[in-house]
Amino acid sequence: MTTPTEAPVEYALASGIATIRINRPDQRNALSIAVCERLLDLWDEVDRDEAVRAVVLTSADCGTFSAGMDLKEAARVRAESGKDMLELLRDPFHQRMRRVSKPIIAAMTGHFTAGGMVLAANSDIRVGLQGTRGGISEAKVGRGSPWGVPMLWMLPQPFLLEMMMTGDMHPIERFHQLGFVNYVEATPAAVRERAQAVARTIADNAPLTVWAAKKSVGAAMDLGCDRGFEAACKFHERVYASADAIEGPRAFAEKRPPRWIGA
Repeated sequence: MTTPTEAPVEYALASGIATIRINRPDQRNALSIAVCERLLDLWDEVDRDEAVRAVVLTSADCGTFSAGMDLKEAARVRAESGKDMLELLRDPFHQRMRRVSKPIIAAMTGHFTAGGMVLAANSDIRVGLQGTRGGISEAKVGRGSPWGVPMLWMLPQPFLLEMMMTGDMHPIERFHQLGFVNYVEATPAAVRERAQAVARTIADNAPLTVWAAKKSVGAAMDLGCDRGFEAACKFHERVYASADAIEGPRAFAEKRPPRWIGA
C-alpha cells in the first residue's frame, strides 16, 4: 500500500484500488491550477501502474464535492497576467480523464457544479450524497461549458440544455432518476463506502474484460452504433484470446476464485 501524498490532492493505492482525494475544504474543493495539474499527472500514473484496477475520486468533506474553477485564483491570474486561467492549464477541460483506461468511480460527498460536474461526468460510475445538488453554473458567471457535449449521451437533451442555459442547481435525486448517478447514500461515509465497494467488485473481475467494456462504450459514444460495435469487437478480440478467458470458466468449474493475470 502506498501512503497519501500532501494536499491539495492526495493519492493512495491499496489492494488494486487507487483513491484520489481533492483536499481544499476551505475553498469548497475548488479546482486551482495546482489541483488541475496534479490530477492530470495522476491520470497518467493510474494508466501506467498495472497494480491499479479501479479508481475512486473523492474530496474532503465540506458540503461540496467541487465548486469548479477557483474563481478567486482566476481573477488574480487575469489581473496579474491578462490571461484566462484556462490558458495556463495543460488540459483545461479535463479531457485526459475521459481517456483513462481504468474505471473511475466518483464518490461525491457534497454539491457538484461547473468543474465539479466535469469530474462527475468524466467518471464512469457516480455515487452521490442525499440532499445535495448538482448543475452547470457557467452561465451565471460568464464562463462556458463545451465539455458538456459528451453528457448528451448520459442525460436527456432538454435537461442538459436547461442546466447549461439556466445555470440552476438540481437535486441529486433527479440525477439518480435519470440514471446519471448510480447510487445516492445518506452520509459522506456511506458514499465513500459504496464507491469503494463498487471499486472492489470491479477490481476483483477480469481486468481485460473491464478494460474492453469501458473502451467499447466510449467508442460507441464517439463513433455511433454500427462503427462503435465494430470497434468493440476489435477490443474484445484481446479478451477472448487471453489466458484469463481460459482461467474464468476453469475456476468456475473447479469452484474456486479465478486468478486473473490480465493477459
